[in-house]
Amino acid sequence: MPVLAASSSPSNRSYSVAVGVILVFAALEILAIAIHFGAVYRAERVTLRSTKAPAPAASVKPEGTTTTTLAPPQASAASSAALSASDRLLKEANDLRERGDTANALARLQDASQRDPRNPQVLAEMAAIYESIQLYDRSNETWKKIQDLGPSAGSLYELADMKLRVGAAATPSPGVAMDTAGKPLDAEGLPEGSVFGVTNIETEQVSDPDAETNFRLKIGIKKRDGVAIDHSKLRIMVLFYDLLDNDKVVATDADVNYEWMNPKHDWGESNPETLIVTYLRSKTHAITSEAALSAAAAAVTPGKNSSRSKKRGESAGSTDSLDSARRQYLGYVIRILYDDKLQTVRADPPRLINDAPNSSLSP
Repeated sequence: MPVLAASSSPSNRSYSVAVGVILVFAALEILAIAIHFGAVYRAERVTLRSTKAPAPAASVKPEGTTTTTLAPPQASAASSAALSASDRLLKEANDLRERGDTANALARLQDASQRDPRNPQVLAEMAAIYESIQLYDRSNETWKKIQDLGPSAGSLYELADMKLRVGAAATPSPGVAMDTAGKPLDAEGLPEGSVFGVTNIETEQVSDPDAETNFRLKIGIKKRDGVAIDHSKLRIMVLFYDLLDNDKVVATDADVNYEWMNPKHDWGESNPETLIVTYLRSKTHAITSEAALSAAAAAVTPGKNSSRSKKRGESAGSTDSLDSARRQYLGYVIRILYDDKLQTVRADPPRLINDAPNSSLSP
């Protein structure tokens, strides 16, 4: 029986080797392509995750620059918006109160207080309304909030301190004499518990063809009988205010001159003593640098050289004189302090106690 034997030729062997080499190269090529696209796919996934996952604090720190965080400006913008809304609501409340709409005025103030709970002007208006409708407990609570703000509340801090010492609930019935702050006057015509008070205020117009506004304020200041005083502890402040653009209450830039009727003014020869304060706005609207710096706050300390005047024609400094043409006289606030304690407040119109810009009580 014939036997079939497999045989291979050299050509077949070479063919097999060639095919094997080609297959190896093809496998390597496929592997290289897989590795390449796998790396690209992983990079894309990492990039996608980084864009989707928000950073806890958005900051940018390029080379040579400092880190910039986006969160604080947003908080600052929100705070500014709240303050702006609070001021707008306060103005609306003042307008409503002047028209006699106390309920809506109080609603505006409560809204403003929620937006800006540390605004002393808003709190003072609320306290005044609570007093006017005889809600004395709420009034005292509101004055206490102003007192808690400390000296940063300006003159309203002193007013709140006096209100709480006297007690809004002790406000007398209509017909009993009081100072502008609502403090009742005793038989001597002085606020209860005070060493000094204002007994009389007269306004005398001065004829002056060169002046737009010229008048004298004669203030009778009385000392309590039988009480020894230290002149160095007494401060008398007279602050004038203007209306800017028929809307905004601002400290005056007019010339202010004040002097005592009695040069000695020690309350030994006469009681009360009279302080004369002159308000002068010339038609040329000249502004003195002293007026701009002091905001016409006449701080008078008896026993010292208290005769001071601001004359027409002095240098205007850096104050813009065009601003003066937009002003008109509004009124005044008088404060008397003895031993750093507020004795009495007089204001005309009375709303200036709350509406006037906060002013330092320092001379």
